[in-house]
Amino acid sequence: MTSTIAFIGVGNMGRAILGGLLNGGHPASQLRAADADAAACARVSREFGVQAGPDNRAAAAGAEVLVLAVKPQQLKAVATDLLPPVGTPRPLVLSIAAGISTAALGCWFGADTPIVRSMPNTPALIGRGTSALFATAATDAAQRALAATIMRAVGVVHWLDDEALMDAVTALSGSGPAYVFRLIECLALGGEQLGLDPALARRLALETAAGAAELALGSAHDPATLRAQVTSRGGTTEQALQVLDEGGIEALFGRALTAARDRSRTLSEEFGKA
Repeated sequence: MTSTIAFIGVGNMGRAILGGLLNGGHPASQLRAADADAAACARVSREFGVQAGPDNRAAAAGAEVLVLAVKPQQLKAVATDLLPPVGTPRPLVLSIAAGISTAALGCWFGADTPIVRSMPNTPALIGRGTSALFATAATDAAQRALAATIMRAVGVVHWLDDEALMDAVTALSGSGPAYVFRLIECLALGGEQLGLDPALARRLALETAAGAAELALGSAHDPATLRAQVTSRGGTTEQALQVLDEGGIEALFGRALTAARDRSRTLSEEFGKA
C-alpha cells in the first residue's frame, strides 16, 4: 500500500522532492501539499496535479508522513499547529529544516513521534542531490526505509548514527554547492583575465567542474590520487596548485566549513527551543 505523504512547504526543495516521488511512480492522489504562498500552491497543482492549499492541517489530516520543508524560524509554529490529538496515530515526521534538532521536534510533536531529520542539498532540484539522514529511537525500520525512499527520489542518501554530525554535513554538502559555484566563478574570471571571451571562459569552467566531478565519482581512486595523476612534475598544473597551497587553500576551506557548522548550531539555538 502506498503511503499518503503531506508536504508542509513547497518551495524549491519541497517541490523537488514531491516531483521526484511522482517521477518514481508515487500516485498524485497520495500526495498533498500546503504552503502559505498561494503561487507555490498553484504551481504544484498545475505542474503535478497534486492537491495544494494554504491549510497545513487539511493537508496533514490522515497523512502517514509529514515532510516539513519550511524555514527553520517557521518550524516551531508549524509543528505545534500540526500536533495530532491525544490517541491519534503519530505520522512519520521527515524534516529538512536546517539546524532544527530531533529533540526540538520531539518536544513539539511528542516524544513518541517517529522522526527523521534530513539535510539535502540543491542538486536535488535536478535529481542529483546528496542527503544525510538521522532517525530517532521512536522510528522503526519500516519508517526509516520509507524516509530513505522519499529522499532517494532526488538523489543519494547516507545515514548518520550521531545527530551531532548533522551540523558538519550541513557545512559540507548542504552548503557545498555554493562553494563549487564560487569556484566556477573564480575559474571563469581567471580565464577572462587571461584574455578568453567571458562566455567561453564560463563554459570551460562549468564543463571542467562537471567533468572532474564525474571522473572522481566513477573512479576507484581518491581525489588526491587523481590530482597527482594530472600533475606533471614541473608542469603547468603543478605551478597552479603550488600557488593555491601557498595561499592556504586547505586552511581557508577549513575555516569556511567551521563557520557554516557554527551557524547551523546557532540556528538550532535560535529556532529550536522547546
